Amino acid sequence: MVRLPTGDDTSALIYLKDESTHPTGSLKHRLARSLFLHAICTGHIGPTTTVVEASSGSTAISEAYFARLIGVPFVAVVACSTSPAKVALIEREGGRCEFVERADEVYDAARLLADRLGGHYMDQFTNAERATDWRGNNNIAESIFEQLTNEPFPIPDWVVVGAGTGGTSSTIGRYLRYRGHETRLAIVDPEGSAFLPWYAGDRATAPGSRIEGIGRPRVEPSFIPGVVDRMMLIPDAASVAAMRVLGDRTGLRAGPSTGTNLYGALRLACETHGREQPGSIVTLLCDRSDRYDATFDDDDWLRQQGLDFAPYLEVVETAWSTQRWIG
Repeated sequence: MVRLPTGDDTSALIYLKDESTHPTGSLKHRLARSLFLHAICTGHIGPTTTVVEASSGSTAISEAYFARLIGVPFVAVVACSTSPAKVALIEREGGRCEFVERADEVYDAARLLADRLGGHYMDQFTNAERATDWRGNNNIAESIFEQLTNEPFPIPDWVVVGAGTGGTSSTIGRYLRYRGHETRLAIVDPEGSAFLPWYAGDRATAPGSRIEGIGRPRVEPSFIPGVVDRMMLIPDAASVAAMRVLGDRTGLRAGPSTGTNLYGALRLACETHGREQPGSIVTLLCDRSDRYDATFDDDDWLRQQGLDFAPYLEVVETAWSTQRWIG
């Protein structure tokens, strides 16, 4: 748990729960462990079962690790837009990749491949909330509160996360209610995602997000809207600006989904500071930026994508220094 050096003595405290410290380097390590335990204990994975997953990268990296740990083959079905660094990490862990053109094609392609191989389609998007024990068992919510025990505000005002499978938000949201905490759950959603429009009543399809790991083209079965207190739309360029400022200010080089989280957390901190109600806000450092050396950490690639993050730098810097929102 990293307390960020933001604001002054009267400011809301912002914490990053650093999930990049897991053996496979991301938040998805927890999910992959739970999915494998669930599939083994329900009889879906045996000694020779080929495990197949639809993934934008990080879940597949972690699942490849656990597949190698128990000695079964692993295949990830990923979109062509997945960063080369993530593909290399999947292969380093012993998995192989099958590519599809669009993000919304991964579901059916993974299911068909598992059928053809006589394997098991892990289906993180359906099973994330089923496989994770949201009541405890060292889940991410329990870990957050344990690590805040001796901090000035051990019960945070907000926990801020993005939604990919929806499993993390479902785990945290249900844990908050189970424990009777007054902490509220905010979901930060990138451009192109289906989650926020659906939450607002728009059931139209969406193209999916450029921010890997969050912002799906459809609302996934593991997403539970009833545990969400607020949703916020975060521009992709703002996510990049936040990840860059985080690196410059702290040396923590994080990926774009962490930028999405941080941008939302800074906005909530400014609102809290404006009401003169000191407290704490927790969000997640999902993975490190070295997985995005050829994409979100590359200025030429950002220009090709039309992502000009410069206008958001002042917003992030001002919020960081003074907890005043100018966005």
